[in-house]
Amino acid sequence: MIQISQRGMDMPSSPIRKLASYAEAAKKEGVKVYHLNIGQPDIETPSIMMDAVRNTDMKVLEYTDSAGILSFRKKLAGYYQSKQINVDYSDILITIGGSEGILFAFMACLDAGDEIIVPEPFYANYIGFAMSAGIKIIPITSTIESGFALPPIESFKAKITPKTKGIFICNPNNPTGYVYSEEELLQIRDLIKEKDLYLFSDEAYTEFSYKGKVKSTLTLEGVEDRVIMIDTFSKKYSACGARIGALVTKNKEVIEAVMKFSQARLSPPTLEQIAAEAALSLPSDYFEATRQEYANRRKTLISRLEKMEGVFCPAPSGAFYAMAKLPVEDTDAFCQWLLTDFRKDNATIMIAPASGFYTTKGLGKNEIRLAYVLNEKDIHAAMDCLEEALQQYPYRLSI
Repeated sequence: MIQISQRGMDMPSSPIRKLASYAEAAKKEGVKVYHLNIGQPDIETPSIMMDAVRNTDMKVLEYTDSAGILSFRKKLAGYYQSKQINVDYSDILITIGGSEGILFAFMACLDAGDEIIVPEPFYANYIGFAMSAGIKIIPITSTIESGFALPPIESFKAKITPKTKGIFICNPNNPTGYVYSEEELLQIRDLIKEKDLYLFSDEAYTEFSYKGKVKSTLTLEGVEDRVIMIDTFSKKYSACGARIGALVTKNKEVIEAVMKFSQARLSPPTLEQIAAEAALSLPSDYFEATRQEYANRRKTLISRLEKMEGVFCPAPSGAFYAMAKLPVEDTDAFCQWLLTDFRKDNATIMIAPASGFYTTKGLGKNEIRLAYVLNEKDIHAAMDCLEEALQQYPYRLSI
């Protein structure tokens, strides 16, 4: 009998989306579902982006350059330069979301069988990108008790083998919301210099830090040729559906290799690039209001969680995610139960079980990730659901 590939069988389901069918079934019954499972903000996409597409006078929707529209890359270089990141447009390739940027970075820098070290929990889709590239993720576990701070650098050294080719971080972190300090980044810098490794850095959430500015890995001195930074317009501008990202590196050999993969997929989408380029014309203070809105939502979420018996949630310092430990043994079962069996005033909540953000077996089974992407009123309503659900859940652990 014909079968799918082993890769297809091994590919894990997304912890963010795997319960979607249960949510859709609940909605068909007329149930209100509060989505804190996915990083889809309800903040409006800037009108300047929408207008740029509406006002485009185009007779033919053509391919663009495989590297992306030149004027867009130049404006994006200016954006980075305003943040003291010394890059030129030639150091930038436009990708179909940050996801393609990560995959292209892996394909260009690593061979099948190579290993990268990644602090866990980490964004679950990294597993899929690694599988697609034929490489292996070696996890280093950070803990909720430490607020998900960088594990001791010695634990990284202990995992390095001849197959190790890089370290991969997300800063600010998804799913934890942790922001790596300059001291932590310098420890990573010294390690990749010592061991001759690449540093892959997902910096999708740099505009959303609540305790000072985020230091980009591209500003780390002495490792300019080892850093590959991935960026995206999805989160910064609440434009997740646009699927525009960027791969940025000073390493010209990497740029040349990635360009081959870029050419093989022809070009990034034209209209979305036009929208993204328009976003770069927004005033420099655009992010202040958005950042404050997320800060308010963060405060609301954390204050509610802190009052729930048996719940522990370290306050995230960036992005718009929080990880919480619940008084249940299996959050996969609990999150499904919320959608199938629990109702409060004909409403429920959808959250992401955290086990899918770990690769070490057994970890995250009593943790969840919450995305505070809804307005404060809806967050309160969602927390009302969670608080009552924890009281009703038949398999709640005794405190």
